[in-house]
Amino acid sequence: MLVKVKTIAVIGIKTVGVDVEVSVASRGAPGFEIVGLPSKATAESKERLRTALAHCGFVFPEKRIVVNLAPADLPKEGSIYDLPIAVGIICADKGLPVPQDALFFGEVSLDGHLRHCKGAFLLALFAKENGFDSVFVPKDCCAEAGCIDEVKVYSLDTLREILLFLQGELKMEPQKNTDVLLTSEQFSFEVEVGDLLGQTKAKRALEIAAAGGHNILFRGSPGSGKTMLAKALPSIMPPLSLQEALEVTKIYSVVGKIPPNQSLITRRPFRAPHHASSSAGILGGGTDPMPGEISLAHRGVLFLDEFAEFSRAVLEALRQPLEEGSITISRSRARFSFPAKFLLVASYNPCPCGFFDHPKIACSCSPSEVRRYRKKLSGPILDRIDLHVSVESIDAESLSSNTNQISVQQDMQDLRKKIMRARQTQLTRYKALNLITNSELPSKYVNTFCTLSPDARILLKAAVEKFNLSTRTYFKLIKVAQTVADLDTVSDVTLDHMREALSFRVEQKGIE
Repeated sequence: MLVKVKTIAVIGIKTVGVDVEVSVASRGAPGFEIVGLPSKATAESKERLRTALAHCGFVFPEKRIVVNLAPADLPKEGSIYDLPIAVGIICADKGLPVPQDALFFGEVSLDGHLRHCKGAFLLALFAKENGFDSVFVPKDCCAEAGCIDEVKVYSLDTLREILLFLQGELKMEPQKNTDVLLTSEQFSFEVEVGDLLGQTKAKRALEIAAAGGHNILFRGSPGSGKTMLAKALPSIMPPLSLQEALEVTKIYSVVGKIPPNQSLITRRPFRAPHHASSSAGILGGGTDPMPGEISLAHRGVLFLDEFAEFSRAVLEALRQPLEEGSITISRSRARFSFPAKFLLVASYNPCPCGFFDHPKIACSCSPSEVRRYRKKLSGPILDRIDLHVSVESIDAESLSSNTNQISVQQDMQDLRKKIMRARQTQLTRYKALNLITNSELPSKYVNTFCTLSPDARILLKAAVEKFNLSTRTYFKLIKVAQTVADLDTVSDVTLDHMREALSFRVEQKGIE
């Protein structure tokens, strides 16, 4: 008898429907074959299922069993095909009907229990988008699959449950869909902006970055607080919208970073890879390309500490995703695209020893060492960073200051509301373009959506001419100034807004 069971294959972060065709024939020598480009883990399914089905009281048929994973020219990766193959064998051997409006997904242990595996969120999303009524998944994957409304999620602990269900001896009820709360108040942060002492300009840069999605570069000596500043940024960023949360969860489901019994990713990612990380680790890739750190930081923060110590090839490769918000990895058999709309926070020392221009500690580096160190950061990569901030060491008076914690908490609440208001202004402004922040606005639309006062335009023109600023920097300055205006709840960019935007890129002396 021949039966077909529905499931999916994951290619990059895209899903494709797969028919698991199972034939159990009385004629021919007994055997068990899986065809259709299975990976090693997929092909080993036959050994797992022989033992698992026996443990669940099912007499494994001594017949010729052929399993075809269609389409046959699409590579099948992983152990998620265990459950659909098992369902196919049971139904084909006993002449039972297979639910055609359901998807099956899961890895099987030797004792018949179903194990947690990556991709359950993508399964439920595929079911909703393609009109399937329900999905059958391991118990530990229920919360992840339950994020998607309008899809019935059935929880399975063992193969015996699905065996009894198919035979009509067990009635199963779908699990309740996972409730999701998207508010920043539910999170605790290791460092908050209110915890930082001094650093007025750096904290203002964090405020502008959080409101407009602008990239930041911190330059300062060791111990000046660059890492603390970066870690504090998520504390003032708006919570993920539902659409953003779905995008992030999709990526984390693909790489298996959603723990058992966990559901939607509701917290903005904060990724801080080491500077020795490989190109594939940062950008994504591998034999079977997977998302890298820039994709895991999608809709969140990517913190690159010791920026100048990263591989030159990695830094230069960041240029395209910083501009386009995605990265495409090409292989001989396919091209894989991963989203990468992240807010970059980078920090570096001014020289190898770190104390160049320090007011109290002498620098031990030679001029040639300083030049060689700074040349590690090319002009094109620096040009793509909106806010450049020099972080000064904190003085003793600031360190010993006694702040009122209640006042700090109130200031934090006011700051978050201010940033949320600016974000909402941008959402409304760019609704027709489906954009979220000023930083995402393509240059060709800047003059359409950003209105500069005559004084602001004169100042910008003078800065461009005096410092030979690039076209990219010109438009970035306008977008940063627009964010400052949004924070001030003003529609047009004034002279003061442009001055502040310029203060994060150039010295303004002599241009006014």
